[in-house]
Amino acid sequence: MGTLFRMATGVLLMAQIGTSSGQDVARIARGKYLMEGVVACGNCHIARGEKGEPIFSRGLSGGMVFDEPPFKAYAPNITPDPETGIGKWTDAQLGKAIREGIRPDGSIIGPPMPIEFYRRMSDADLAAIIAYLRVQPPVKNAVEKSKYNIPLPPNYGPAVKGIRAPSPKETIKYGEYLANIGHCMECHTPRDEKGMLQLTRLGAGGQVFKGPWGESVARNLTPHESGLKGWNKTEIALAIRGIGKNGAHYKPPMAFDWYKNINASDMNALVAYLGSLRPQPFAGRE
Repeated sequence: MGTLFRMATGVLLMAQIGTSSGQDVARIARGKYLMEGVVACGNCHIARGEKGEPIFSRGLSGGMVFDEPPFKAYAPNITPDPETGIGKWTDAQLGKAIREGIRPDGSIIGPPMPIEFYRRMSDADLAAIIAYLRVQPPVKNAVEKSKYNIPLPPNYGPAVKGIRAPSPKETIKYGEYLANIGHCMECHTPRDEKGMLQLTRLGAGGQVFKGPWGESVARNLTPHESGLKGWNKTEIALAIRGIGKNGAHYKPPMAFDWYKNINASDMNALVAYLGSLRPQPFAGRE
């Protein structure tokens, strides 16, 4: 079914591209690469079965549950369905939701949506993602509203605009940019007792994730003895794609099915950025 859905999506994309300008074609292609690669929105927003398996035939219609002590959140439907998805949202409203965490009705989007990191997304990449979402097949799927046992912030900061991505020639800076829009540190940085990221321990890992796969612990991404010190670039790149040094496949919720599509140049930048992090001891249990 996954192959069939991708074929159907491809047909729809081609139909859209056939009536689009060259600029639109390039924007949709960039959005497709981001969404199916480093940004990996589908890792949360794709429909899931009872065992957590992706249901590709239902696309980005949401429903994945995040059941944690601070909240029980449901990934919303982000297909262009006008009743249960984003079909009635304007591009500006969709951009504000993605990058600022504010819905069209003014309500705040709570965790696990990584708004703090998406605020650093460039205007061009935001526009590309919106263009890609617009050409997805609409799927009618009403998703429950998330419930929070913690107060949500009134906002995540001032309005965001005028953001430009670093040049890919600035390898480490561009790698940091990719890590931000890929929200790597959302999972690989420890949290305090209030659930806030401990940014002074950026990349030190330790967060525990429970799901149909059992339990997984976020690894230390810094060049510390308990992290990636001694790993070569190829090993780190394979790990990002889901394969450990011993050849075993890592557990979810890391978005391996999407990260495997990151191109070699971007992967090189990501690996270079991780190597530039301040070494930190592992923040979790061994």
